[in-house]
Amino acid sequence: MGDRFGVVDLFSGPGGLAEGFSSLRKGTRDAPFRIELSVENDPSAHQTLLLRSFLRKFEGEWPDAYYDWLNGDIEEEPRWSEIAGKKWRAAEKEVLNLELGTEKARVVIDREIKRVREQYGDSTILIGGPPCQAYSLAGRSRNVGKKGYLPAKDERHFLYREYVRVLEELRPAVFVMENVKGMLSSAVNGDGIFTKVMEDLQNVAGADSYKLVALDPDSDGHNSTRGSCPAPRDFVIRAEKHGIPQARHRVIIVGIRADFAAYTPACRLPQLERRAEVVTVRDVLAGLPMLRSGLSRADGPQAWKNALSRAMRLLRSIGSQGDPMAASGYMRALDECEASIDYVAESGRACQTLADHPDAPPQVLEAWFRGARLRGLPNHETRGHIDRDLERYLFAAAFAEAHGRSPKAQDFPNQLAPNHRNWLSGKFADRFRVQCWDKPATTVTSHISKDGHYFIHPDPRQCRSLTVREAARIQTFPDDYLFKGNRTQQYVQVGNAVPPLLAYRIADSIWRFLEDGGCRDRPELKSAC
Repeated sequence: MGDRFGVVDLFSGPGGLAEGFSSLRKGTRDAPFRIELSVENDPSAHQTLLLRSFLRKFEGEWPDAYYDWLNGDIEEEPRWSEIAGKKWRAAEKEVLNLELGTEKARVVIDREIKRVREQYGDSTILIGGPPCQAYSLAGRSRNVGKKGYLPAKDERHFLYREYVRVLEELRPAVFVMENVKGMLSSAVNGDGIFTKVMEDLQNVAGADSYKLVALDPDSDGHNSTRGSCPAPRDFVIRAEKHGIPQARHRVIIVGIRADFAAYTPACRLPQLERRAEVVTVRDVLAGLPMLRSGLSRADGPQAWKNALSRAMRLLRSIGSQGDPMAASGYMRALDECEASIDYVAESGRACQTLADHPDAPPQVLEAWFRGARLRGLPNHETRGHIDRDLERYLFAAAFAEAHGRSPKAQDFPNQLAPNHRNWLSGKFADRFRVQCWDKPATTVTSHISKDGHYFIHPDPRQCRSLTVREAARIQTFPDDYLFKGNRTQQYVQVGNAVPPLLAYRIADSIWRFLEDGGCRDRPELKSAC
């Protein structure tokens, strides 16, 4: 067993898992996990991955041209192949734009898996997660409404089998598989998907060839080496319990090859330690430069001031809902909005520089987010909204300031109710949802690309939904992590990602296990905890 591991990343998205694993260091600079292969079908996510892979080839000393571009010193993206051709070609070889499950992809991936095995032997790791649309509660709800929809014919239910196929070919020391919580209750023809997934993973190379490990289980006796497999619910990771500013609940399965897991006491298996501190939206967003929302029509600073002034007059005429103390906080929020309207209007819709904002790096996780050479924030530009939505956003943010929670549909005045037939049905009670300052955010999903209604900024003065960069902060992507494609594609990438900081902590737990070499050759580690 070597001290470096080759990592294969399937269904990579924009690279959240890969960023976490590749960021781990032994000592000062040495990276034990090297990303050798990433596979992603979406073209914009592939371009994001390709650029990040290229930068990793510089091992921390990234080219000046990258920061010149991010900082706005040059307008066009540099030609990376001309700056460092060998590194760019290596990145192109590492990051493949392929549709997993197709014959074309199998031929290429099998060749690359053979290469990784020859280079690293047993020292390999498999990470990734199949697409989740077929498993998620929202996706299943949409599918019910589709005429003639048959789950058994939805290939997305079975894309995990391609992950299992690669697992069988690679035979890594450890694998990590991530998916949505809805996978636990998803079924085809009455058969639970998750039970089948667990069986396939556990027995991929013969009976009990991999031991499935729950990183943060709720039940007792979960990871006993002589006991049964953990209960399905034990594989759910609640990100907010591990220092992530987001209540993101996902299924994460870690599998250890049987010869590494043999005789290993439960206390030495990979596990995530829960953290006492709760990281909030305020911790990661409060210091960022203020930006105004955009207008869908006739946008500009004066047009925005006029629209916001109209919204404030309407909200003052309606008044606050609830007790006098809440009413006072609500009106105070509107007063602050009115006092700062000129400043926010002139701040613009995009962050060009951080020079005037010395407090921009968050006090929590500062070293993780901020590169020393970064003077601006990429992907930090607001989208446009219609005037009626500005009124709703302003009300919702002011309400949250006063009540400490996001308003439900029944909290909205009739004058602000959208023309939705099911507005008061209870099915979409939080159609307009504020991410409150002093709590972790709700789960960032790809739906943020649609309209932003679920992701309203907590500051009423800015009156807008979150930018791509703010969503990326909540997902714990470093500030110099650039997302390619148009803004809608960038939002989708961020929403589909695994938080890199969570991936980093998973990687660290796996590395601490691997440093022991399992218990194969260490009799002194075989004693009980």
